Amino acid sequence: MLTSVRKRTTVLLGAIALAAASALVGPVAAADAAGSAAYRNYVALGDSYAAGAGVPSQSAGLCLRSDHNYGHLVAASLGVSNYRDVTCAAAKVADMNEDQYDAFIKVNDAQLNAVSADTDLVTLGIGGNDLGTSDLGIGDVIATCIAGAVVNPLGTPCKDHYADGHWDWGSWSWTWGHDTLVDRINGAAPQIASVIRQIHAKAPHAKIVLVGYPSVLPDDAWDCLLKQPVTVGDVEYLRGILGRLNTMLADTAAANGAAYVDTLTPTKGHDVCSADRWIEGTLPGSPAVPFHPNATGERVMADAVLRTIGG
Repeated sequence: MLTSVRKRTTVLLGAIALAAASALVGPVAAADAAGSAAYRNYVALGDSYAAGAGVPSQSAGLCLRSDHNYGHLVAASLGVSNYRDVTCAAAKVADMNEDQYDAFIKVNDAQLNAVSADTDLVTLGIGGNDLGTSDLGIGDVIATCIAGAVVNPLGTPCKDHYADGHWDWGSWSWTWGHDTLVDRINGAAPQIASVIRQIHAKAPHAKIVLVGYPSVLPDDAWDCLLKQPVTVGDVEYLRGILGRLNTMLADTAAANGAAYVDTLTPTKGHDVCSADRWIEGTLPGSPAVPFHPNATGERVMADAVLRTIGG
């Protein structure tokens, strides 16, 4: 997503895709009076899934923050009097404590700066971009998988690269016998746990909600045949990686006094390969960053958050 804009665009296109957002369908479940009174100071933290990247209307420059992301919808439903949205596309766990830069351009302050002693609700959606090593975040992985599919359309080039062996430029050697993406998920777990503990310390009375990732890929990998530029075998592999990521987030939330929001289950059947997409793929359907929720997806995620907090 200038160099910076081109870079950020690559992130947002998920390495070659432009997607699009469906109109909002149906209202978010309204909070009851008790729920509305319960939360007055809400802070939304997270990456492009939390920001609603690409969903109209956009603000916050390169952070691609939407006024129809799940945080805004939750805040409106609860009638929160003081809502701060500091989510930002391409954010990694480190960006909770550090200013976020893209090609030497500052795009966002450290997100935890928004949390204060009177904060009583925090949603946090983070971890996906830590699967990649560059500023592209998860786009780094998507680019690798798509490029591999061009060369080996009938195989599992993405899995072969990350799980069955890969060239490690750092050590200048071929690495065997472990899954790099699983290693990165495991490495992100203690960092996310630390962020949750920091939120507890900064806002002792806050309800902390860790939001998982939606159903980007279908249960049946063959549903994606010729629909997305990733091989069928790699769809199955990547769906497993997404499952591991969500399991890590759920376990980390439970171990650190936070609630976990399952957004995968309510979005099943509306993945990038479905006819009724809430997660956009490589071809336009609704305005949204490719491989990210469109407006309906953000609304469904908002409903899942509200169910979790009793709103």
